[in-house]
Amino acid sequence: MSNYLQDLFHDLGADQVFEDNSSRFTGSDCGNFVARFNGTRRDVDPVFFNCHLDVINPCLGVKVRRVDDVFYSSGDTVLGADDKAGIAILIEVLIAIILENKSFVPVEFVFTTCEEIGLLGAKAFNPASLVAKYGYSLDSTGIDNVIVGAPASYGIAAEIHGLASHAGLRPQYGINAIQLASHAVSRLPLGQLDSDTTANIGFITGGTATNIIPDYVRVDGEVRSHNLDKLSSTIDLFKHTFQDVVTGWHDPANLITTRPSLVFTSPEQYPLMKLDSGSLPILRARQAASILSRSLQFIQAGGGSDANFFNASGLPTAILGIGMENVHSVSENIRLADMLRTAELVYSILTC
Repeated sequence: MSNYLQDLFHDLGADQVFEDNSSRFTGSDCGNFVARFNGTRRDVDPVFFNCHLDVINPCLGVKVRRVDDVFYSSGDTVLGADDKAGIAILIEVLIAIILENKSFVPVEFVFTTCEEIGLLGAKAFNPASLVAKYGYSLDSTGIDNVIVGAPASYGIAAEIHGLASHAGLRPQYGINAIQLASHAVSRLPLGQLDSDTTANIGFITGGTATNIIPDYVRVDGEVRSHNLDKLSSTIDLFKHTFQDVVTGWHDPANLITTRPSLVFTSPEQYPLMKLDSGSLPILRARQAASILSRSLQFIQAGGGSDANFFNASGLPTAILGIGMENVHSVSENIRLADMLRTAELVYSILTC
């Protein structure tokens, strides 16, 4: 995908195409890359548009099926509209500008890797490599939506160490780590905690055999919030809940001198995104939409994207809805009319 797009942007007259060395950090087989077009306008700040190159499984051997105005896959794979539809929109806009010999602002197209496995490409991207002052990520559902806020997210990993013993012959000499974890999880608030905050436990791993009392279990989850204070307090609650269960364990038979232990970590997954109403992406989107006699919705989202890291690095970035539906499933689809509608907005941002 990267090779194809780099060749394509070279052929379309890019002033510069360059790839970074982020693959050293992400494990991808290529880096992020940027296609720069100097444009013909000097009265407007340079802008960038971003899409990610990767898609989720199952994604090999995609057969696109068109029914009237809607694109689907054959049903055996995802369609990959997330985020290939965004890429297609950018290509279409650029070709239209070239064919019409339209004056346009300086623009950089930023294509990232490993978005679907933790925004790794954007996290490793060096914003100093861009001349653009602000940008847009084409990577959301809905249409005529401009996402101006997205939560910060932290992972949750609780590792409980117990004591192994034969489950049939010497059960009284074991400390069941899975049982301790289940007690802790049952006390955790999960789901939609308030208007800003969500929490989830995603998977639990541990144990070696049904006849061995498990001496180890790991519980993995996440906490997201638009409010950093609420995020911090929820993480603290999770940690204290696990710690209280482990510390409160007692041996009913008074046979064991070992005590269970806990290792709790909460690494950042992505930072908070929050644009103010006077930021460049919002002002420019409003201006472009007014030329199209169109109303936009400026909303908060519940998920993270490359835009979280761009904003955190000092590049104000909004997310544009491109119309994809049922993403991350084999029933993923997108309407051609919605792609066109997004393309008109991008075209207006570049030319107004």
